[in-house]
Amino acid sequence: MSNANRVVITGLGIWSCLGKDLKEVEASLRAGKSGIGFDQPRKDMGYRSALTGVVPMPDLKEKLTRRQRVMMAEECFYAYAAAEQAFAQAGIDMDFLERNEVGILFGNDSSAKAVMESIDTVRRKKDTTLLGSGAIFQSMNCTVTMNLSTIFKLRGVNFTISGACASGSHSIGMGYLLIKQGLQKMVLCGGAQEVNEYAFGSFDGIGAFSVQEAEPAKASKPFDKNRDGLVPSGGAAALVLESLESAVERGANILGEVTGYGFSSNGAHISDPDLDGQLRALNMALNMAGIAADKIDYVNAHATATPVGDSIEAQAIDAVFGKRRPYVSSTKSMTGHECWMAGASEVVYSMLMMHGDFIAPNINFATPDEASAKLNIAASTIEHRFDTFLSNSFGFGGTNSALIIKRYVA
Repeated sequence: MSNANRVVITGLGIWSCLGKDLKEVEASLRAGKSGIGFDQPRKDMGYRSALTGVVPMPDLKEKLTRRQRVMMAEECFYAYAAAEQAFAQAGIDMDFLERNEVGILFGNDSSAKAVMESIDTVRRKKDTTLLGSGAIFQSMNCTVTMNLSTIFKLRGVNFTISGACASGSHSIGMGYLLIKQGLQKMVLCGGAQEVNEYAFGSFDGIGAFSVQEAEPAKASKPFDKNRDGLVPSGGAAALVLESLESAVERGANILGEVTGYGFSSNGAHISDPDLDGQLRALNMALNMAGIAADKIDYVNAHATATPVGDSIEAQAIDAVFGKRRPYVSSTKSMTGHECWMAGASEVVYSMLMMHGDFIAPNINFATPDEASAKLNIAASTIEHRFDTFLSNSFGFGGTNSALIIKRYVA
């Protein structure tokens, strides 16, 4: 079992409130365009905040059979669209997938709509046999990996990462470790998040959401002194990770290289962030990548626009990168918090920036607080070439993930 395998990225896919493919999303990132809107049905249900990322549902009738679609929860539709893009960019077709062992690791931590619809049917009809055979496969947390593995004929590693808002990031990190150790040659990694109102009622109930509803595009304010909470969002992101040897052998276009993965658990409060836990994850990622902190050119921050969360992360970034002061932005200012997919989508966003030689803005950042004033926050789009970035993801339960990715050099 080798420890020396280099792990590269050869395919990207995205379906989010910023766009339905890489081209649309890059344009939104450059323009600082928000994908957040007001959803009246949430208000009618009793939500304090009706703000949400606006994500269209993919139409897959021409791509998948009815039987396949019946098995899929909402987030599976997003995940399929993202995975299809990633495989296409990587130059991988069904013939390749059927002849080679390819794995799948996806972050997902809920399938609330499928569960709610099943329970509503049982309560209304008093007959479980009316649920249909697809109900169980829609309602399980592993709905994405179950469905995509069968649709794409994947025969490698196959399980779901359930790590709250760090789920998507951990999926990439675990894929990286499996390939680095020689246990897999190629893994489809990513994250998916349902966007329906059923998934977020409890978040709204604890006052986690911004209530600045008058101007939805201005509601998500990461690092700004006047932030008042996050905005829920979702969709899916997918990345094809493979060993450098595999990519070279296939003649694939190599987009980037994963060099570091840091993880930790706070072991403290179930929802409050922890500075020590974040610092341990950041330093572990740097150590695994074998680089000093001053080699990081850009930080895509987790920053969700919660008062405490942003402050703790700003302190962590300053403690580790304060001397270099790399550019920092939270793309959640435009997307809202994509929850289970965020760790994967933010890597895709950062990859688009790295290849496009720009830093996407942390929009709605007007007034820094004591902690964020110490960071080099990009409040507007900056034309800037960079070669190495860090992506942070921190979740409830104290799970922390940090990924370091660099421009590929042979």
